[in-house]
Amino acid sequence: MSTPAEFYNSLPPISKAYGTMCLVATAAFHLGLFPPLYTALIYEYVFKHFEVWRLVTNFFFLGKFSINFGIRLLMIARYGVQLEKGVFERRTADFLWMMIFGALTLLVLSAIPLLWTPFLGVSLVFMLLYVWSREFPNAKINLYGLVQLKAFYFPWAMLALDVIFGSPILPDLLGIVAGHLYYFLTVLHPLATGKNMLKTPRWLGKNCIKVCILIVVPMFLLDQGINWLAASELDIRQPPPCPGLNRRLVRLVRLSEEEVTG
Repeated sequence: MSTPAEFYNSLPPISKAYGTMCLVATAAFHLGLFPPLYTALIYEYVFKHFEVWRLVTNFFFLGKFSINFGIRLLMIARYGVQLEKGVFERRTADFLWMMIFGALTLLVLSAIPLLWTPFLGVSLVFMLLYVWSREFPNAKINLYGLVQLKAFYFPWAMLALDVIFGSPILPDLLGIVAGHLYYFLTVLHPLATGKNMLKTPRWLGKNCIKVCILIVVPMFLLDQGINWLAASELDIRQPPPCPGLNRRLVRLVRLSEEEVTG
C-alpha cells in the first residue's frame, strides 16, 4: 500500500497542480491569510481597477473545509486523474487546453448577469466530471453505497443530490454546459464532419506553462501583499470601493460571502 506522499507524487501534473492550489486556497482562507472576496470574479473590478488576477484566482476557491469541499477535491483526484492518465495519457497539453477552454467558457457564461457566480471552481470541477462521464459512459458508479448507476448519468445524479441537500445548482449547470460544449467540439462534431474545431494551440507546451507560472504567480502574490497592507486599517473582508458596482452584484457577493464563511 502506497504512502500519502507516494500517492501524491504519482498524480499527473495538471490534476495535481489544480487540486493542490484548491487545497492551499481553502487552507489560506481558514488561516485568515486572505479574504475570499479579493479573489472573487467581479467584472467591475477586473475592467475598472485592472484586477485581472480575478479571472484566474476565482477557479481555485471551492469553499470552506466541508463535506462538499472534500467531494469536489476527490472529484479532481479521481475523475480528473483518470482523464489525464487515460484519455489524455501523454497529452498533457491537450488536457491543459481542455481546462483552459472550460475556464474561458465559464468566464463568458458568468458574464451574463443571470448566470454570474463569484467563484467558478466548482463549475470547473463539474466540467471535469461531465467530460469523464462521456469518455467512460459505461463505468459503474456506486453512489454513496445506495444505488449503482452508469457513469453517463453520474453528473445528473450529483446535480439531483445538490437539489436535495439545498446546495446551489447554478455552478453544476454551468459546468455541464462547458463540458458538453468541449465534448461536442472535440468528439461529436469531428465524428460527424471529420473536422476538429478545437485543436490544442502549438504554443501550449511545457516551456510556455513554466513561463506563465513564473510571471503570473509572483505578480498576483505581490499585488495581494500590497492589497493586504493597504487594507490593514480597514475591514479586509470588504472589497475595495467601486461606485459602478450595481446593487444586485453587491447583494450576490455578500450572499456568497455568507455561504463561504457561515
